[in-house]
Amino acid sequence: MDIQQVTPLKRRIQSRPRVSSAQLLRRITSIEVIAPVIVGIVLLLTWEILVRITNTPPYLLPGPLLIGQTLIKDWGELLPSLLITLKITIAAFTAAIVLGVLVAILFVQSKWIERSFFPYAVLLQTTPIVAVAPLIILWLKNNTFAALVICAWIVAFFPIVSNTVMGLNSTDHNLLNLFQIYRASRWQTLFYMRLPNAMPYFLSGLRISGGLSLIGAVVAEFVAGTGGTESGLAYQILMAGYNLQIPRMFASLFLIALSGIAIFVLLTVLSNALLKNWHESAVRREN
Repeated sequence: MDIQQVTPLKRRIQSRPRVSSAQLLRRITSIEVIAPVIVGIVLLLTWEILVRITNTPPYLLPGPLLIGQTLIKDWGELLPSLLITLKITIAAFTAAIVLGVLVAILFVQSKWIERSFFPYAVLLQTTPIVAVAPLIILWLKNNTFAALVICAWIVAFFPIVSNTVMGLNSTDHNLLNLFQIYRASRWQTLFYMRLPNAMPYFLSGLRISGGLSLIGAVVAEFVAGTGGTESGLAYQILMAGYNLQIPRMFASLFLIALSGIAIFVLLTVLSNALLKNWHESAVRREN
């Protein structure tokens, strides 16, 4: 690329409109944000009122206020468990992204490879993790963290493979023929045509896989039942249930749900940031 091509590119980058504080405030106060917040507040108020009116004991169903108080009181013990669960989730999610993309690229190189190995990817998805986790934990008994990561990875792997393969195979054949006319290599076609075309599909699978990584981590922790300093939120839920500390159990569940929402929101923001300038699903229209 010469200097005459670089200069217009710099001008286009510099001329992109920056998001002002007023625009950011409008986005935060938009109906897409306000409506779910209002619904959540109404549900929590209704829950608290019903618990108080019916005099439901806390060991059956604690109110949101008691759950919040328990969350603050036990924060010192719940935070380390939350960090351990997130650590397992992030490790499994990262492994699912790397291996999922590599396997998807391998599949599209040959229909024989895809037809031969794709059923085994489906097998990983359809195998109940609760049934497999004890074996994995037994095989890796000297490394519980690795066993938990593998269990969570099994759950998160398939959506990335499936969506990415679909995106790579959905490339316009007319454009592929154009690349062939210009004698582009297989790798040039992959990097300049197939991968950009698969980006929306990959990002969609990413949002699904992010939540599944958290679910897989929690389920694996339940099966492992690990305690001590390496215990995650699932162990806190188990111990709270055994000791009838139901408010603490709900506080742990709240942290898991909040983590899942945060993962989904972050991945949605990432998806919109990568697609907003060119893909129809993320481009904002005035009408």
